[in-house]
This record gives sequence, C-alpha cells and structure tokens, in this order.
Amino acid sequence: MDEITASRAWRVPASLPAAKLAGAVLLVTLGLLFADGDPVRVAVAALAAAAVAGWAVRDLVAPVRLAVGPDGLTVIRGFAGRRLLPWSAVEAIAVDRRPRFGLTSETLEIDAGESLHLFGRYDLGANPEEVAAELRAARPNP
Repeated sequence: MDEITASRAWRVPASLPAAKLAGAVLLVTLGLLFADGDPVRVAVAALAAAAVAGWAVRDLVAPVRLAVGPDGLTVIRGFAGRRLLPWSAVEAIAVDRRPRFGLTSETLEIDAGESLHLFGRYDLGANPEEVAAELRAARPNP
C-alpha cells in the first residue's frame, strides 16, 4: 500500500525538517565561532550537524510515517522503507501517556505481535489519541 491507495495518512509536519536543518546550520556556526582553532571542536560540531541533517533528510525522503487502508496499516521501516501490517497482524492499538519533565507525552503504540511500532505527535503531525481513534474506527470487524 502506498500513499495513493491509503484511506488516510499521517506525516511529519512540514516545518519540522526545516527546523532540523536550521539546527544543523546553527551547530556548525556555533562550532566555528567557539572552536578557538581547536579542530576537535569543529569536528564534533560538524559530526553533530551531520547527524541532525541526516535526521532532517529522513523527514524529507519519507514524510509519511503511518497510513491506513482496507488491507491494513503501512508503517515506516528503517530509514525510509515501508512495511504493510495486515489487519490480522495488528493485535492492539493503544496510546501510552507518561509524565516527563512536568509535561505529559503521548505515544501511539501499534502492537503487531513480533513488532511494536511507536509514533509520537511529531511523527504523525496529529494528536496520537485522535489517530488511535481513527485507526480503531478503520479496522474491519473480525
């Protein structure tokens, strides 16, 4: 199942890769400004910037993290691959809430037996609780 045949798809917000790329540029700039001629500091800043830029590239190459269709769910796999989870393989759809640093974070959990797929608000571009409700509604009755 690809984006075109999906009934509904959730993707990374468009502003997120731009923010990550801006962060990579900021890391390089700070590394150059505060390196004081130390090549190790420049190398560490460049390495960190490359990691953040790679993270942004993933968002650009594979922005759709989750899609639902009549055959099941399509989830991201690896850097930019996709995997179809047939409805028969989906054991549970739940939202995990945990307090962290005074804030409550929500994570959508899709249990497919041998694999567990986790999606946060920034993976989906939507509230995980709302996405879980849509997925449960789209699931055919057994």
